[in-house]
Amino acid sequence: MDETQLLKQLRQTWYQTIPVSEFMQVMPLDFSADSFSVTAPLAPNINLHQTMFAGSVYTLMTLTGWGMMWLQQQLAGVEGDIVLADAHIRYIAPISEAPVARTHWAGADLSVLQRGKRARVPLTIELYCGDKLCANFDAIFVSLPTKNS
Repeated sequence: MDETQLLKQLRQTWYQTIPVSEFMQVMPLDFSADSFSVTAPLAPNINLHQTMFAGSVYTLMTLTGWGMMWLQQQLAGVEGDIVLADAHIRYIAPISEAPVARTHWAGADLSVLQRGKRARVPLTIELYCGDKLCANFDAIFVSLPTKNS
């Protein structure tokens, strides 16, 4: 499956299984083997200050990390239930335009899922408004083996 099809499938998975992602209009932008970017428009995520609501920022960054895990599992041909195990966010600047969240895959062995073990993957997600870094998210995602693995 090519990257465009993977991103379309990911968006459908988000919208069907994480309903807030559809309300927020979260959209995967670009994916390569080691990088992934996601955006969401400001309008459905705005706060009283006319900037992006902090909860939307957190959710966008969580979905970016979750999405990277999902995409990597697709590439590796393994299945797992992805959860956010731990995270720390730093809000650096207000977001007054559509942001882009980006993460990079440092490599992790997802084949452990096939042996019934969990995969624990640290990811850093950065959120930009244009060229300006507006938030930083350090997270640990865990993928739990599914019954079919």
